[in-house]
Amino acid sequence: MPTAAKLVAAVLFAIVGWVAANAHVPALGAAANVGYFRELAGLLGVVIGWKVMGAAAGRGYREAVGSGLKTAIVLVFFALLFFSIYTMVGLSMRRVYDGPVDAVLAVFGLMMDQAKAMLTPWVLGSLIAGGVIGGLITERISRRWP
Repeated sequence: MPTAAKLVAAVLFAIVGWVAANAHVPALGAAANVGYFRELAGLLGVVIGWKVMGAAAGRGYREAVGSGLKTAIVLVFFALLFFSIYTMVGLSMRRVYDGPVDAVLAVFGLMMDQAKAMLTPWVLGSLIAGGVIGGLITERISRRWP
């Protein structure tokens, strides 16, 4: 059921996804084709903010901080998974992999490589601060408009 808290969580975590993706772009390198990377990360933030943080709203401010951080972690996991699958499909079209099992296993290697590249103060800071602030604002909205 749609609530004001779910809507606010969706908007806030779309912003968190966009800001974190924007902070991650320099780690991709100058030759990287970014395309719609930021926008897709924001769209993923909408869905995850609605489903994860929106569902956890209304449990108190202490729980809101934890739920906001959990939402940021879920956002990172699915963004890594989505973009690693996208990269794997592009590489498999160039026949980089020996078979489908190698391609599927390569997704996890690509996820680990991108996770290591994300370990910068700007990306981690935006995810942590965005998760905490997003959780607290969502909790405040859930109390204001139940």
